[in-house]
Amino acid sequence: MGIYQFGQSVSRIFISTSYKVEIIGKENIPDTGATILCCNHIHYFDPPLLGAYIKRQLHYMAKQELFEKPILKGLLPKLGAFPVRRGMSDKQAIRTAMKLLKEGKMIGLFPEGTRSKNGQLGKGLTGAGFFALRTDAVVIPCAIIGPYRTFKSLKLVYGTPIDFSELRERKASAEEATEVIMTEIKKLIEEHELKS
Repeated sequence: MGIYQFGQSVSRIFISTSYKVEIIGKENIPDTGATILCCNHIHYFDPPLLGAYIKRQLHYMAKQELFEKPILKGLLPKLGAFPVRRGMSDKQAIRTAMKLLKEGKMIGLFPEGTRSKNGQLGKGLTGAGFFALRTDAVVIPCAIIGPYRTFKSLKLVYGTPIDFSELRERKASAEEATEVIMTEIKKLIEEHELKS
């Protein structure tokens, strides 16, 4: 078992014993080929949750500051993470993500760029739309529906792929593509909202 699979198992055990987790739509994730999972962001545990219950390895951007910590610096790349400088256009992070997608791998993006302070879906940044338009990747909207409360219900929904063929053909803007992604995430949240 590799480090990623070990980390995935540990995450799965921790999350499953801490919360009543319901996973919906795993069948929407292709077994192979370039794939982008675009998800809302409400908690520190979102990245491990997003990849804990699926077979394929998930690569994701993590803030540069985490890679400056001694232990995480060597560990994060083995867990599929690569650094991104927030608040600016990070060309290296863009190149890394494009390379992974060209190699047919799967990346996870949180289009809001940071965690929501109130649990509500925020505005998406253009990065998600950029990758959706510039590659042939399958784009899957995802929704984490919490909040994270010990032993309480928590949902992770993988939606059906978004058809970007028309937007790619007419060379739509990254902003428009991101809006489409955010609309689909919003629909998933509303459809699967936990009843109090």
